[in-house]
Amino acid sequence: MMRVLAIAALLLGAVPSAALASEGGGLISLDRSLVIQAINFGLLLFILVKLLYKPLLAKMNERSDAIRNSLEEAKAARAEAERERAEHAAKLQAALAEAQSIRATALKEAAEEQRRLVESARAEAARLVEAARNEMAQDVRRARQELRQEVADLATSVAERLIRKSLRDEDHRRIVEDAINRVERVG
Repeated sequence: MMRVLAIAALLLGAVPSAALASEGGGLISLDRSLVIQAINFGLLLFILVKLLYKPLLAKMNERSDAIRNSLEEAKAARAEAERERAEHAAKLQAALAEAQSIRATALKEAAEEQRRLVESARAEAARLVEAARNEMAQDVRRARQELRQEVADLATSVAERLIRKSLRDEDHRRIVEDAINRVERVG
């Protein structure tokens, strides 16, 4: 802009000096039309600067400001996106850590439950074995008692028969002792 005005001023300043040179019969002959054309050119230049150049320059500045603002907004948006990405990454990391913690807790609880169930099963098995042993011992005692009773009944029966046959005392004692010995061996 300043350059254009400087050139116009130089041309306007050259017009009077050219007019002086024309009077003396110099190389350039200047007449009135050249001065009028120079004035017209200056006015046209002034009008163009006022009507076109300044609005164009203002529009260019406005466009430049809009581009600058867009770039700043883009930088801000990029920074915000980066911040959100970092925030999401941190949340994801925290969620993964929490999931691992929950998994570890669940595994620990499952192991504890398994241990408790195994102990419970062992205790139940021991109780059942003990109950079976007690029942077997009772059955053995009952069987021995029944066997003793049968042996006693048998001995009584044999003794009766022998007495009926009139055995001697020695034979009778021997038979009773044999029966008692059998009962003791069984018991």
